[in-house]
Amino acid sequence: MLRYPRYIYTAKTLYSDTGELIVEELLLNGKMTMSAVVKKVADRLTETMEDGKTMDYSEVSNTFVRLADTHFVQRCPWVPVTENSDPGPPPPAPILVISEKDMYLVPKLSLIGKGKRRRSSDEDAAGEPKAKRPKHGTDNKEPIPDDGIYWQANLDRFHQHFRDQAIVSAVANRMDQFTFQTQTSSEIVRTMLRMSEITTPSTAPFTQPLSSNEIFRSLPVGYNISKQVLDQYLTLLADDPLEFVGKSGDSGGGMYVINLHKALGSLATATLESVVQERFGSRCARIFRLVLQKKHLEQKQVEDFAMIPAKEAKDMLYKMLSENFISLQEIPKTPDHAPSRTFYLYTVNILSAARMLLHRCYKSIANLIERRQFETKENKRLLEKSQRVEAIIASMQATGAEDAQLQEIEEMITAPERQQLETLKRNVNKLDASEIQVDETIFLLESYIESTMKRQ
Repeated sequence: MLRYPRYIYTAKTLYSDTGELIVEELLLNGKMTMSAVVKKVADRLTETMEDGKTMDYSEVSNTFVRLADTHFVQRCPWVPVTENSDPGPPPPAPILVISEKDMYLVPKLSLIGKGKRRRSSDEDAAGEPKAKRPKHGTDNKEPIPDDGIYWQANLDRFHQHFRDQAIVSAVANRMDQFTFQTQTSSEIVRTMLRMSEITTPSTAPFTQPLSSNEIFRSLPVGYNISKQVLDQYLTLLADDPLEFVGKSGDSGGGMYVINLHKALGSLATATLESVVQERFGSRCARIFRLVLQKKHLEQKQVEDFAMIPAKEAKDMLYKMLSENFISLQEIPKTPDHAPSRTFYLYTVNILSAARMLLHRCYKSIANLIERRQFETKENKRLLEKSQRVEAIIASMQATGAEDAQLQEIEEMITAPERQQLETLKRNVNKLDASEIQVDETIFLLESYIESTMKRQ
């Protein structure tokens, strides 16, 4: 649920306000029929439009189809209809099934109509409970054209999009700062990921192989680079030590894949390096990167390679060892494990370090949520008073009240209270932003751990 704002914002970025509201409705309701989503979203969009303008059902329907085509929404599985020939007891939970070809199949609906505005003289004004509203409109027993076909947001597809964005951003940071033409490498990688987003499963270690000619044809319109320059960039990407892009063949001008598993490994490693630097300082980060690069090092080797005095290097190594960022491997020369005849090698186990950091992130998120709830609870009375005043001002503005009257209502909140509200708002916004940032780290670490476990 922490990611709901990110899912909704992604839909808004890709498919404008209509896509945003479709995903929002599906997330809030869990599952809905396409016809119900289209009508609800059209009504909500009509509410925000100028008087006399309405949102057509067909426009919302087209956006829904595009979301299904790109797999951001999918059908919910259903209980298969079986004959009750089995005399045994029914299973404790029904087995839900759906075939892969039907998962993104949009029913052919002829939804004709426009969004409707709510009138102030409706049930709201009458003080009638919202739950009773639908009953007034169910006199005409019209059959629902897509009854039983429910849709839900495909969270795996959103996660795939987040992962792709992180990879593109990493390529931009690494490659494009050294090139004269900005963002070219990242745009090529973005194009490759976009071409394989439907054909490659979200858990696959590689994308589908793509030829240089296919990539050239799929580059964004108006992106003026020649085929020769594209081949040079692809070679540069394939030769990079991080190996985000790999060459899998020579047909079609060269076949290229994106190594998703290695990309996630590089992102997780960069996250660990960043945490070590922020937590222990740049010298510790230097030692951490050194051990990461050399795989196994004795304490004396660490001191020599890092060019740090023995006492400081020992302190830093033990500090990181106690925090589980690096581990110690014993290699005995003799079976008795005598310390004088044993090699002690420092190494970095990225998987266990990522797990440790993930648990810390979960703890941080829990603390942030608890702190936000505490802040809100402590200022509950003041928040309720502020909401009441805002509601009174809004109703008075609607009836055309004078500025003097509005000023008088605003003065119900004193200057110290207003300052307290500002501080609360600033603190809550900071906590919200921190939650989103920690969740980004959680997402990267979870993706890396899941990818690594699948390969073992």
